[in-house]
Amino acid sequence: MKITDIILTEVSGQFPLPADGPEERNIHPIDAHPELAEKVFAKPLAAVGQEKISCRQFLLEVRTDDEITGLFGPVDAPLVSILRGEIRGFVLGLDPLEIEKIRDALLRWNRHSHTGYFMMAMSALDCALWDLKGKVMGSPVYRLLSEHRRETVPAYASMLGFSVEPEAVEKRAREYQALGYTAQKWFFRWGPVHGEEGIAKNVEMVRALRQALGEDAPFMLDAFHSWDVPYAVEVGRRIAPFRPAWLEEPVSSDDIRGLREIREKTGIPIAVGEHTYNHWQVEALLEAGAADIIQTDPDWCGGITGLLKIAEICAARNAPLFPHGHSLHPALHVAAALPESVLPQVEFLIHHQHTKQRFLKGYLEPHSGQIRLPDTSGLGIELDPAKVQTRSEVQ
Repeated sequence: MKITDIILTEVSGQFPLPADGPEERNIHPIDAHPELAEKVFAKPLAAVGQEKISCRQFLLEVRTDDEITGLFGPVDAPLVSILRGEIRGFVLGLDPLEIEKIRDALLRWNRHSHTGYFMMAMSALDCALWDLKGKVMGSPVYRLLSEHRRETVPAYASMLGFSVEPEAVEKRAREYQALGYTAQKWFFRWGPVHGEEGIAKNVEMVRALRQALGEDAPFMLDAFHSWDVPYAVEVGRRIAPFRPAWLEEPVSSDDIRGLREIREKTGIPIAVGEHTYNHWQVEALLEAGAADIIQTDPDWCGGITGLLKIAEICAARNAPLFPHGHSLHPALHVAAALPESVLPQVEFLIHHQHTKQRFLKGYLEPHSGQIRLPDTSGLGIELDPAKVQTRSEVQ
């Protein structure tokens, strides 16, 4: 079997405005420059009176001479030119089932391949190749990865976009706890540029969470690599009595010394990995004592193959792996193939998974906090033509 083409397809459509859409954004590194933050976040989801929103996404398809294809998506727009203009020509004629060889060859061929957009493009290809392999073998991907199998995987509720006002936090936290989610992650809105008032608001959000969820329910907190070390230490010391399960990316994952200092001075477990692109970086973070929990995303860290390599490192160092939830299918298959002691839960972004799965058949979502694995061959990703208004191949 040989790869005969790499196809990028742009699909678009219109969808009803969600009745329960995002209410608030999270803190962002660009908030250090308020005038630019205002520019970046000025555009509303929809105009006043608009009933539908337009959406366009890209899907990656690997074609073969056996007419079996692998599919993955949505693929981030900046990756399209890399996949079509660089990676496509390199992999034509290769055996799509030699996934590890293709990964190794791409890493050796392109000297900028280990991080950033090139690694993200490699990740999309890797996921599509695993989808193809599952179809060749007539099996869901997770059954090809390991003898250990879970038919359902627990998910935590990721509350990006919800209001962080204390009363709203309490209401939403109780609501999603009642739906069966055993853990929730909430996102800070305020950072160093907002001063003492912002610190107080951040602490009040955490206080409201603990009050709503009870003394024993775990919750996690995400600062989206938007703080600095002194600010993170100050906030961390004030929220430590509320016992968060982790503080995520208080500073950049590249700031190993800063992460270690925050971890040591606050006593709160530190989670990183969303913006970490390979297993070498993960190993360095754990070796330095800069992280307790790893959150690499298969969409960005080398696909399913990359996430499996990271899982081995995490298992050896007793560092739990909670994959970031940019998309759901690849992380879910890896989770189902690993013991819960290695990969306890996947992330389910309450507001944003609807967008990620917008053009796909079916909808993967938790029920009573558990997601059931697709029973179809491959990853279970299939385009729904009924949702597509326009479709064109990227040239």
